Amino acid sequence: MTFRQDPDAFLRSLFEIAVAAADPMEQVAKYLPEPPKGRTVVVGAGKGSARMAEALEACWEGPLEGVVVTRYGHEAPCRKIEILSASHPVPDAAGERAAKRILETVSGLTEDDLVIVLISGGGSALLSLPPEGITLADKIALNKALLRSGAAIDEMNCVRKHLSAIKGGRLAAAIHPARCHTLLISDVPGDDPAIIASGPTVGEATTAEDARAILKRYAIDVPDHVARHLETEDARCISPEDTRLQHAENHIIATPFMSLAAAAQKARDAGLDVLVLGDTIEGEAKDVGIVHSGIAHSIVHHGVPVKRPAIILSGGETSVTVKGEGRGGRNVEFLLSLAIDLNGLEGVHALAGDTDGVDGREEVAGAVIGPDTLKRARTLGIDARAALADNDGHGFFEALGDQVITGPTLTNVNDFRAILIL
Repeated sequence: MTFRQDPDAFLRSLFEIAVAAADPMEQVAKYLPEPPKGRTVVVGAGKGSARMAEALEACWEGPLEGVVVTRYGHEAPCRKIEILSASHPVPDAAGERAAKRILETVSGLTEDDLVIVLISGGGSALLSLPPEGITLADKIALNKALLRSGAAIDEMNCVRKHLSAIKGGRLAAAIHPARCHTLLISDVPGDDPAIIASGPTVGEATTAEDARAILKRYAIDVPDHVARHLETEDARCISPEDTRLQHAENHIIATPFMSLAAAAQKARDAGLDVLVLGDTIEGEAKDVGIVHSGIAHSIVHHGVPVKRPAIILSGGETSVTVKGEGRGGRNVEFLLSLAIDLNGLEGVHALAGDTDGVDGREEVAGAVIGPDTLKRARTLGIDARAALADNDGHGFFEALGDQVITGPTLTNVNDFRAILIL
C-alpha cells in the first residue's frame, strides 16, 4: 500500500505510528529511579495511567503497591496496583473518591519511602477533589462551562488548580517527606509539567487572581461561595519554592512531538516532502483548519513551502467555542472547517484524531477527508456548513463512513493532524 494507491489507509497508518510512539510500555522503564530502602508506592491519574501502571509492573523488581485512576474503558490488567475508573472530561463522584484514595495512600510515609506518580492527560478531570466548602456539583458545572467556553487547556487547568485539594502541587506536598518521582505523558502544548493534569506534583506559579481573570475573560459565572473561595488563602497552590517539593522530581516520558517525529520519518521513508508545523498549535479548531487549508493551497498552486507529493503534520490542542447542539470534538471540527475551505481541492487528503482515541465525548478518535468529501455529503443531503455551525462533526463524518475509530489507545499525547498533498 502506497500513499498514492490508498491515501486514507496511508494516513491511518501514520496515525497508528504516532500513537505507538507514545506507548507507555516502550517508555516507562527508561525513567525509573533506584528502589528505596522503604516502601514503593504507586499513585496516578490520566487516560494513560493504567497502561503506565501495567508497564511499571512489567519492569519493576521488588515490592510494589498503590492505586491509579483512569477513564472508564481505559483500564489495563495489573496485579499489584489497583486500577480505578472515573469519568472524563466531566468529573463524577468516582473521580472524587479516587482522589481521596490517592491522598490516603500516600499519607504517613517516611523519607525512606518512594512514591512513583504516573500522570497523563485527562488526570485533571479524573482527580476531581474540591476543597472544603466547594461541592463536586460546583466543579462539574464549572468544568462544563470551561469546556464550552473555548478556553485553552492551560487556562482551564489554572482555574481547576485553584479549586482543588490535590492539584497545583498539593499531591507532592502530601507525599512529603517521601521521595516523589513523577512520570508524565504530555498532552499539552509546550509540555509544561505544571499544566499536564493540572500539575498535582509540580509547584504552581499562577495565582487565584489569574483564575478569577480567566473566569471573567470567558464570562463564566460561578456561585458566590466559589467566588469567595478564590479570594481566600485556601485557594493558593503550592509554590515552586515550597520545601515540601525539594524531593519531588518530574520526568516527561512521551510528548506530542515524539509522535510527530515518528510519523514524519515514516512519511519521508515513503518519499514525501514533510512539513512539520510543530506540536503547539492552539486556537479555535475551525480557524486552525482554515490556516492549514491556506498552506495546502500554497503547496498545490505555488510549490511552497514544500513541493508535492508532500505532507503537513501538526499537533497541539485546539479549542471549540460550542454554540450548536451537535455531536462534536475539536478534531472533527478542524476537519469540517478544513474540508469547507479546501472546497474539493484535487489531490488533498487529511486525517485528524486525538491520540487517546476519544475526540470530545465520543468514542471516536477523529476522521478523514478527501477531495470528494463535500460532494459525497451533498449527495446524502448533508450541508457541511450547517454541520459546522451546529458543532456536529461526529454526525457529519459518521454519515459519510469516514470516522477513525481506534478504541482506547491507553496513552494521550494530544491531537495528530496530517494533510497529504498528491
